[in-house]
Amino acid sequence: MPINPKIIAFVLLQGAVCFYGKAQDRWKEIAARPTTLDLRPGVMDLKAGPFGLKLVKSSQTMAGLQPEGEIGFDYTPADWLAKRGKDGFYHLGDLNLQLRTDPSLSWQKFSTASQRHEVKTLTVLGDTLAAADLSATLAQNLPLNVKRYWIKEQNSLVLLFRISNTSTGPVELGALGIPMVFNNILEGKSLEETHAGNVFYDPYIGRDAGYVQVTRLTGEGPAMLVLPYGKTPLEAYSPLLDDPTPRGIAFEGFHEWMVYSKARTEQDWKVAEQWNEARSVVLKAGETRVYGLKFILADSIGGIEARLLQEHRPVAIGVPGYILPMDVNAKLFLKYPGQIKEIKVMPEGALQWQRKGISAEGWTTYQVKGKKWGNARLTLTYQDGLEQTISYKVIKPETELIADYGRFLTREQWFEEPYDLFKRSPSVISYDYEKKEQVKQDGRVWISGLSDEGGAGSWLGAIMKQLVQPSPLEIRKLQRFADSTLWGGLQVKDGPEKYGVKKSLFYYQPDSVPAGTYSPEINYKTWAAWNHKAANDVGRSYNYPHVAAADWVLYRLARNHQGLVTGKDWKWYLDLAFHTSMAMVSLAPTYAEFGQMEGTVFLLILKDLKDEGLVQQADLLEKAMRARADHWRSLKYPFGSEMPWDSTGQEEVYMWSDHFGYADKAHVTLNAILGYMPTLPSWGYNGSARRYWDFLYGGKLSRIERQLHHYGSGLNAIPVLKAFRSHPDDLHLLRVGYGGLMGAIGNITYDGFGPAAFHSFPSTMKIDGLSGDYGSGFFGYAVNSGTYIIRDKALGWLAFGGNLEVRKSLVHVEVTTASKSRVYLAPISLWLVLDAGTFKSVSYDMQSKAVELELNPRDEYTDHAYLKIEPSVASNVVYGLRNVFETERNKFKIPLKNGVLKVKLEPR
Repeated sequence: MPINPKIIAFVLLQGAVCFYGKAQDRWKEIAARPTTLDLRPGVMDLKAGPFGLKLVKSSQTMAGLQPEGEIGFDYTPADWLAKRGKDGFYHLGDLNLQLRTDPSLSWQKFSTASQRHEVKTLTVLGDTLAAADLSATLAQNLPLNVKRYWIKEQNSLVLLFRISNTSTGPVELGALGIPMVFNNILEGKSLEETHAGNVFYDPYIGRDAGYVQVTRLTGEGPAMLVLPYGKTPLEAYSPLLDDPTPRGIAFEGFHEWMVYSKARTEQDWKVAEQWNEARSVVLKAGETRVYGLKFILADSIGGIEARLLQEHRPVAIGVPGYILPMDVNAKLFLKYPGQIKEIKVMPEGALQWQRKGISAEGWTTYQVKGKKWGNARLTLTYQDGLEQTISYKVIKPETELIADYGRFLTREQWFEEPYDLFKRSPSVISYDYEKKEQVKQDGRVWISGLSDEGGAGSWLGAIMKQLVQPSPLEIRKLQRFADSTLWGGLQVKDGPEKYGVKKSLFYYQPDSVPAGTYSPEINYKTWAAWNHKAANDVGRSYNYPHVAAADWVLYRLARNHQGLVTGKDWKWYLDLAFHTSMAMVSLAPTYAEFGQMEGTVFLLILKDLKDEGLVQQADLLEKAMRARADHWRSLKYPFGSEMPWDSTGQEEVYMWSDHFGYADKAHVTLNAILGYMPTLPSWGYNGSARRYWDFLYGGKLSRIERQLHHYGSGLNAIPVLKAFRSHPDDLHLLRVGYGGLMGAIGNITYDGFGPAAFHSFPSTMKIDGLSGDYGSGFFGYAVNSGTYIIRDKALGWLAFGGNLEVRKSLVHVEVTTASKSRVYLAPISLWLVLDAGTFKSVSYDMQSKAVELELNPRDEYTDHAYLKIEPSVASNVVYGLRNVFETERNKFKIPLKNGVLKVKLEPR
């Protein structure tokens, strides 16, 4: 799909074209440099297992890597080879070193990419495809000799480095980095072109068990895996910031596989806590060490772990994942031919573990319990010396964590200044956690203007929190915000733009406000400092779902509870949610053609309109949304956005495609999500949907960087878990979706602050200092959090979001989620949803197939539970309640008791 000219105009408004322009300027500057990667001798065409391999003859670095039988697809940025043929540009086959000859000396850096020179070709024998002495392209004073070998080995390609100490004394190798240069440069390409030819890649930074997975943007197979060959641990994963390829919204940058990282930790990463302990190695005079990587293919992303097992690599599966609430009894399944010799936990006592046995399929099972807040590393040492690390994050029980989040938002972030010039009071405003103060001004005006994702995030999160855990005190504040600052302030309440949502309440126009209004310490001389007219524009469709979600939550609270919402009734808020949804289509049509972040809310509003019998409004909304879905259906890849590539439109595109029965587009969209949303044994990467530019628009530390658990994690978990409920035997879907769901809350601090995302650069490794656009991710958690119960053929009975116990024929699960409002029983494809009331536990009888629910006692604001029983398309079995209850709005209205109430469901 060629990029729509309208998108280009809007991207300019958002600053993306600014990056494009800078990239073009950089390429012009680069073009003027001398070419040092000599391509005149041509390339070697070789074959290694399932790969077609091209090597530049002069350097023996990689010029192409194609899977067998694929025409036009390349794992490497081969189409950029000539442009990148200068000093400083990294290619597969390069090597970075930092070393010293005495502990009292500073580390010296050497790189094969710094100054290109033709390498010396070595004679090859047997399965060796090419070999070279790299001395010519390394500094003359290097006390090491480095030889590189490309080898074919059965169904794989191997890259080897043979490093010898040629000096008369010891050499400490403090950093050894192997650049991972794959085809993730999206610049100048349409969505069709990027999905046909580009890849993303993510690391499992697990030492000897580590690997890098390289996946196509389509999410289709095969997926490439880069594995250690010999003793080549993945100790750290570092961005190659010195590579001159211009980074921006169309290029995330390259990284390097770091075998050792002690030098980098001592020099550049001093303040950051790393995934692994930093190490070095000392080569004695005359000593040689060999390091290598192995390239293999898995038939699909879901088949990566099976492929690892075929390679006799360690595989770890964490349930419910690697973000552990302290009240959850987690499981860890391990499979490897070697026996475990030792298990260590850092920090000491952060995790408790207990071995539970070995399954018939050979999985060793451990129960894992989080005991101390924060990051925790589990280190497994096997009898053969292989070392595997697994990175956990221990958090408070979800109920406590979400309560802290709500309190922080409505206390520390509560903005009450009645005479505010920009009419933002009262509200929940953005927050700087490092300064411990509200952000009342920012050069990106939306940050302080309560709109866009970066400014609306905090109040959106505060309101969505009420859907999960209603708090009367918090709701009173938020209703004031919704009824005054939101309605008639951020949202237009009369005139031709009625129901339109402004881009920002805060703006920069010094000639219209008193002198001294704007801080001289803030740079307002950028495109992001919108004036009053630009801030009042209602044409950005992405602002509408935030407002619609706020109205929808207030409708739900007013409709399903007593006394939580006052002054206006439920009809007012549902009507406003409907009109806001329709206004997006009429007032912001250009960008409404794309999937919106939080666009799922429009489907939720539609369902409630139908349940309320508001047929006319439901028909109008469904018709408007069908027109959008029909447009998506006409596109090969229907998830464009204001950016050249994005990971936010997929959520809504999938949900409407699924709703209207457009299975082909739902399938394409789901595959794309799985292509950028990995499941890996690390809390930071597990379920972390790819995003790398939003620190620019909503963060404090502003840079292009792989963001860990940006709002895309929570939003993309919505379609992935929806897909799982239609395919209840697909454990991969559940693991990915639940990883994203928990990622949405994994970065909340101990005292309840929700940050924009986590910084993955090893120099930083911490949350961002601004609240930014976090609320969009919390939306995903709020509407999607649930308890999932599954019986896997290999791993047995599992619970995600609960503690499971098998009692003879009875499977009993205590619910641990914050909302306690959704349970999915995969063996019978039964989806149970409470609009009011909460689950205490659920039990399933494997013999009778009956289900027993325990509902928690009534409270002052909730005297009835509203239960909806939704059988999945995966099952033809219909369940009903044993007792007779009144039905209302297609839900069972169940009177709650002062104590626990038991409700039984039986198949009919």
